[in-house]
Amino acid sequence: METRFRGRAWKFSDNVDTDQIIPARYLNTSDPYELAKHVMEDSEHPEFAKEHKKGDIIVAGRNFGSGSSREHAPIAIKYSGVPVVVAKSFARIFFRNAINIGLPIVEAPQAVDEIEDGDLIEVDIKEGKIRNLSKGKEFEVVKFPEEVLKILSAGGLMEYAKERLKGL
Repeated sequence: METRFRGRAWKFSDNVDTDQIIPARYLNTSDPYELAKHVMEDSEHPEFAKEHKKGDIIVAGRNFGSGSSREHAPIAIKYSGVPVVVAKSFARIFFRNAINIGLPIVEAPQAVDEIEDGDLIEVDIKEGKIRNLSKGKEFEVVKFPEEVLKILSAGGLMEYAKERLKGL
């Protein structure tokens, strides 16, 4: 898995819940690509699913992913081509679900304050750095533990477990 991501920032506010990320009316499918067609449809950027480009990065305020514990939300984000989400904070269950399905997420309050919609940013989860290339600023973030990087690299917890079990 890539550990450095570069893309245009799509800025969202605080308390973006799972119903904004993937509205419940689309939960009649588990096809991740079908879910991705509707990602962020009920958010402050309803055009996101149609207008973002693969590699663009979601940047949000506090408590991103609050609401229900459904895994559909991080799955919809991942399969829409968003390689990483940066936020001031994440709801705990969303954080865990994102790691479990192999979607890197980074808590970075100071960076979020300095990033504007449309800025070109680079997120390096191995180095623990976020660079706002549009403004020439760099921010340190907490690095993931090595085991979490292995889970993300494998594509999620299930894939990681399968790899580990092969060696037994």
